[in-house]
This record gives sequence, C-alpha cells and structure tokens, in this order.
Amino acid sequence: MDIQSMRELIEACERENKSISDMMLMVEAKKSGRDEATIISMMEERLIKMKEAVDSGIKDASTAPSGISGGDAVKMAEYVQQGKSLSGDYISNAMSFSLATSENNARMGVIVATPTAGAAGILPGVLFSLHKNDGTPYKELVKGLFTASMLGLVIANRSFISGAAGGCQAEVGSATAMAAGTIVELKGGTPEQAVNATAIAMKSLLGLVCDPVGGLVEVPCIKRNVIGTSIAFSAADMALAGIKSRIPCDEVIEAMYKVGTDMPRTLRETALGGLAMTETGKEVKERLFCRKS
Repeated sequence: MDIQSMRELIEACERENKSISDMMLMVEAKKSGRDEATIISMMEERLIKMKEAVDSGIKDASTAPSGISGGDAVKMAEYVQQGKSLSGDYISNAMSFSLATSENNARMGVIVATPTAGAAGILPGVLFSLHKNDGTPYKELVKGLFTASMLGLVIANRSFISGAAGGCQAEVGSATAMAAGTIVELKGGTPEQAVNATAIAMKSLLGLVCDPVGGLVEVPCIKRNVIGTSIAFSAADMALAGIKSRIPCDEVIEAMYKVGTDMPRTLRETALGGLAMTETGKEVKERLFCRKS
C-alpha cells in the first residue's frame, strides 16, 4: 500500500471503497506493524493534546516570553461571543481556536505539529470549530486526523512541509491544504472532492514566504495560521459544491516545490527578508537580542 500521489490516493479509495482516513490507517498499520486499535488510540491522545492547547490558549491573555505575541485569542473569543464577527460561526470559532493553539506554542506549551509547529493552529482550529458548531464527535475528529495525515504524507513525499526548505507556502500552505481536505471528508465529501479542496487551498497560498520576525515562530506566523482556517473552509465549500481545481492537485504540489526551490534564501525562515527586515521587524529583533545578551 504505497501511495505516492493524490491521483493514486483517489484511485485506491475508489478501488478499496474506503475513505482517505481509512487508507491512512491501513498504510500506518502496514508501515509501523501496529494493530489498528493501537494506532487509533495513539491518534486519540494527539487529539486530546490539541484540545488541551486550545483550552489553555483561549483563556490565557499572558504574553509569550518573547514579548511579541499573546492575548489575541482571548480578544478574538470575546469578539465572537459578542456576536460582532463578520465571518460566521465556523470560521470565527476556527480563528479563535487557531490563535489559542499558536499562542500556546509561543508560550512553550504542548502542541501537535500538523505538519509543523509553525502551522500547528490550523488543523485544531477547523476540527474543534466543527465540533462546536455541528457536534462532530471526537471519534470523527480522530478520523479527520488520519485524513489530514494522508494528505500531508503525499505532500511531504512530493514537496516540502518546512518553511526553511520551501517558504511559508510549505508550512501554512500545506496545513491549510490538509485542513481543507479534512473538512470535506468530515462533511461527507468524496475523496476526489477532498483532494480538490486540498489543491484549491494550496493554490491560494502558493508563493507565501517565510519571514519570521526575530527568527521566532510568532510574527507573522500566528496570524497566518488564523487566515489559513478561513481559506480551508472556503476551499472546502467550493469542493463540496462540486467545484474542481483546474490544475490537478499533484501538479499544484509540484508547482509548490518548484516555487520553493526558486525562492531566495532570505525568504526561507532565515529572518533576512520580508517582514523580518521591515523597520519594526528589525527593532523587534534588536530588542530581543539586547534582552538576551
């Protein structure tokens, strides 16, 4: 069961009459030698860690050790509770939960890298928004983690998932793409629709640079996680409506790889370009450096 492309994934799902999450469970069982019950139990533990990060971050207004992030999750949650949000419950809650997770990461809390720490807010953001707004049970959320894992596995094997290698398109882009496909499957979409959502989401973030201020995964990373949740829901909605990506997902992933290899080193997590080299970005770096010295 060696799936190397999204096309092969769709074909395998159709041939085996299984969902993407089922295929991932089969792949993991074969590769790890563990039985499926053990694998599911391990994934349940990861979902619990995600929930703990959300619960901790959503009520913690403290500042991260760096002094450049913290407290926004509380502000967002309060804004949503006041009924002021323009985005609707699904996206608004996802934004709050994404902020909570990413800020928890900045405070050195425990998070689940999905696929990286820098993009760890997107998937829990959408999953727990689905749980809150339509009652998606935890058992289904665990299946969603397997869906995301399968989509992420194909992306990682064909391109990048790290900002240092391919820019933020490889981190937030991949996480958003994984989340979009996961939403589709959890909402009853077909594997083909899930893959289309993955492609649409990834195209929307193609070329995004990695330019962390002060070299920390906080600015602009945390807010990019938040924006990723809204793109994931938008891409999922389009796919569930029957809209297809004109460029096949495998070709989108290939394009992401080529863009990443062409991207200057200054825009790949070195903090030598982009927002990191704005006047404010340089001032933040100087404050952090002076404080540490």
